[in-house]
Amino acid sequence: MTPRGTLTTAAPLIPMNATLEKLKEAAAGCRACPLWISGTQTVFGDGLPTARLILVGEQPGDQEDKQGLPFVGPAGRVLDEALELAGIVRADAYVTNVVKHFKWIAQGKRRLHQKPNSREIGACLPWLDAEIDLIRPQVLVAMGSTAAQALLGKDTLVTRDHGKLLPYDKAPYAVATVHPSSILRAPTDEDRHAVLNELCTLPILPHNSFAKRGFPHRCPLPEGEGKWLHVIMKRCR
Repeated sequence: MTPRGTLTTAAPLIPMNATLEKLKEAAAGCRACPLWISGTQTVFGDGLPTARLILVGEQPGDQEDKQGLPFVGPAGRVLDEALELAGIVRADAYVTNVVKHFKWIAQGKRRLHQKPNSREIGACLPWLDAEIDLIRPQVLVAMGSTAAQALLGKDTLVTRDHGKLLPYDKAPYAVATVHPSSILRAPTDEDRHAVLNELCTLPILPHNSFAKRGFPHRCPLPEGEGKWLHVIMKRCR
């Protein structure tokens, strides 16, 4: 049972007439779930407030928790590599996570990642919603199952829906893809390259499929396969 007066959602902490900087300052003191106790600090999103592309992961990792920035550890290096392959400069995007504190379990001197539960995700989600509302991106990329299901629906499966344009009311284009950390777990170099290619290359649907999903007709995309981020971002200028 939650003690009386204890927050169970970050929603009351969202400041009126917020900017990204004000959101970041408010989130630094968030106690809406217990993860703040073991986390070093809140790890808020980072990037352009006018970014057309927003990349959303699950939660900060060990290095992110220490440095206070998203995707600066091993998974961040993989993400940078994937963006480079897709022809995208990371500085032009906004990168963030569903959960803003690192959830971990000790194994010797190491801090190992633990998947956040539904209560922790639900408590933290207002921060992400506020970020997206302020940025108003053209393209949202949910990386991994936690981000995909939190943003695009609980029935979303990355293995099934990877590469599809999915309905989302806060951005014209939304897709789910693998999390960069999955590449780090690939057993061989061949497997690693295959997953990296999956991260940065997706089948692109014809533009008339947008109308069927209720998307605004803003920037039609070609059929076939391609470096999806590069194609979408080029068409959305």
